[in-house]
Amino acid sequence: MGLLYSMDKYLSELCGMSRFTFQPVAGAHGEITGLFVIRAYHESRGEHRTKVLVPDSAHGTNPASAAGAGMEIVVVKSDERGNVDVDDLRSKVGPDTAALMLTNPNTLGLFEENVREIAALVHGCGALLYYDGANANAIMGKSRPGDMGFDVVHLNVHKTLSTPHGGGGPGAGPVGVKSFLEPFLPAPLVKLDDATGMYVWDYDRPQSIGRVHSFNGNFGVVVKAWAYIRSMGPDGLRTASEHAVLAANYVMRKLQPYYDLPYDRACKHECVLAGTRQKREHGVRTLDIAKRLLDFGFHAPTIYFPLIVDEAMMIEPTETESRETLDRFIDAMIKIAKEAEEHPEVLHDAPHHTPVGRLDETAAARKPILRYTKES
Repeated sequence: MGLLYSMDKYLSELCGMSRFTFQPVAGAHGEITGLFVIRAYHESRGEHRTKVLVPDSAHGTNPASAAGAGMEIVVVKSDERGNVDVDDLRSKVGPDTAALMLTNPNTLGLFEENVREIAALVHGCGALLYYDGANANAIMGKSRPGDMGFDVVHLNVHKTLSTPHGGGGPGAGPVGVKSFLEPFLPAPLVKLDDATGMYVWDYDRPQSIGRVHSFNGNFGVVVKAWAYIRSMGPDGLRTASEHAVLAANYVMRKLQPYYDLPYDRACKHECVLAGTRQKREHGVRTLDIAKRLLDFGFHAPTIYFPLIVDEAMMIEPTETESRETLDRFIDAMIKIAKEAEEHPEVLHDAPHHTPVGRLDETAAARKPILRYTKES
């Protein structure tokens, strides 16, 4: 209980929030928990707000979570610099708006330059601002969602704090809120009893949305994140973000001559390149590039996402990769770009050095084999 109490304090300070719940066990679970809190807040005020605004560059879990919370999704366009289009947002906020779900930096790896104006627009119509914290490893110690104007935030602590991205295993998506939303958080919360000096469970929360998971979520993941924060300290967390941003910009600028860059501006923790040139001039798709990367010993980055970028490659090196690893990845990507020009058939048939060749991904998705049998 003491660990949860101190972790609450750490994350609140890191994000500019008032209280956190540790029940959600994943980022998407945190999203729907935060939306339940937002819905309960509006209902407590006698307001029936049904619409959630979601940028067209958002994580796919954002509209899914909004739909799961019984909300109607309204898509907001991006502008030519990769920000939320403020004019489009202004035309879509209104008395039926419950919240805007926003990732900052966004899924393009870009910091929302107009975040304060966005917050003012959303709050001006009585709605709330939700922060998708999947990209928080870009801003730790630099800026806080609460200071930007966000009312609710979730963190993917299994990624941002300790566990390497893509490391697998259980997750944790704690949700933090500003003080006026505290009454609606899942119960129980840990509090310090002033009379006894002991930590106790606070079940007396009549406006709580109720439990969203047993106990306090995946507690072991929270313990790892707590240990990470304690060992890194404020300066270490800030340095981790600096390294993540430096690595992404290094990769982006090194590969810019070889691949298209849809938004030519400094990125944060990830960069989005595009294989449109290769597709247009040589008939090589981003999927071919991803499969060829396997032959160089690299798992491919996320491809075809964000959806607003044609032939997208979302490269997120994070703060954990060394300069040597980044250079090997860059060299591989340059070689692949040259192969696309000179020997496109090599990419069409990739991978060449894996135990199996290119799989039928449609069949794998629609008819997955989930257990081993002699026949399979």
